[in-house]
Amino acid sequence: MDGTRAGQAPGGAITVYGATWCPDCARAKEFLGAHRVEYAWVNVEERPEALAYVERVNDGKQIIPTIVFPDGSILVEPSNAELAAKLGVDAGGAAPGAFYDLLIVGAGPAGLTAALYGAREGMRVGVIERNVPGGQAAVTERLDNYPGFPEGIEGRDFAARLREGAERYGVDLIGATEVTGIASDGRYRTARTPAGDYAGAALLLASGSSYRRLGVPGEDDYIGRGVSYCATCDGPFYKGQPVAVVGGGNSATEESLFLTRFASRVTLLVRGQELRASEIIKRKLAEQPGVEILYDTAVEELRGDGRLGAVRIRDGATGAARDLAVPGLFVFIGLTPNTGFLRGALDLDARGFIATGPTLETSLPGVFAAGDVRAGSTKQVAAAAGEGATAALMVREYLREREPLAAMSAEG
Repeated sequence: MDGTRAGQAPGGAITVYGATWCPDCARAKEFLGAHRVEYAWVNVEERPEALAYVERVNDGKQIIPTIVFPDGSILVEPSNAELAAKLGVDAGGAAPGAFYDLLIVGAGPAGLTAALYGAREGMRVGVIERNVPGGQAAVTERLDNYPGFPEGIEGRDFAARLREGAERYGVDLIGATEVTGIASDGRYRTARTPAGDYAGAALLLASGSSYRRLGVPGEDDYIGRGVSYCATCDGPFYKGQPVAVVGGGNSATEESLFLTRFASRVTLLVRGQELRASEIIKRKLAEQPGVEILYDTAVEELRGDGRLGAVRIRDGATGAARDLAVPGLFVFIGLTPNTGFLRGALDLDARGFIATGPTLETSLPGVFAAGDVRAGSTKQVAAAAGEGATAALMVREYLREREPLAAMSAEG
């Protein structure tokens, strides 16, 4: 099977293989469209031969978007930064060397709320984002617990509103840019990127967190071949099939409810004796047919032949082990902070989250942290937005104690 037969566009056009329900596919298409890059779209749900092609070029894995370029190269689930580098396009925002009153790393709910508040206070604000504005909220199927949206709101729409609110006040969004380190030199706080440095009088770290892995045998082998950390991204692949979910908190239970739209049965594997989710989610789960909950259950190994076929589980009460036959496993067991670029620069706690004082300032003067990346945060969207607002006000006081904002902005 060649690329053209699988749906690849003739004449050397870029081809995006994906599905309508895939948030990363929507993001990639939006990025290409925003930069007037022509591409052909192939829906793998409608083209079985296209899905087979995706599996072949990804060593048997069902990973979308898979983007094929005219030179024969392929990018799989690329970030906006990777797309920008490949295409040689300007992702927007000021060039390296720009100076801001407040420089923010991360355009999730905490970062964009801080940006809006800071801009309204008269600060010149820049936000650096490596992926898509909105953070994890952008790839959440639906937010049902954010104030002001009684009917809930889709994650993608929520993220768009956050961005529009910040842009309304002139916030400079520097997209598709990875921060590789930070530094402090006198009055300057610097964020390092592969393209060059950005500086600010104050720096806010709002880089968020990522889902934690199980760390059991077979997990790495079956990522993209049955193991997933995003039900919104991969749930529709399992229409009419049984799946398992690992975890007992809000994320695991909410994603289990979402998976019932597609899966024939959802088995929730919980290490503890009870769910840690909110009472409302517990009630919804109890009322949902096709959901089984196994408590005091540990995952020991993932097995299969090329693709996931079974999850080896052990009952903590009896000690008995057995294989749970499922082609799909979704893991929601907590978060790992996105702080790899910060090690050695400031104080982190034992799990890698940023330690802060009462004003949200870190151990490095002039550097603040807010949202999921901060030690002690509640890992909720509404709380992240609140911390973003608080951080902006704390930055305002920090800057007032040093010199007028207008003087600093004039230098930028």
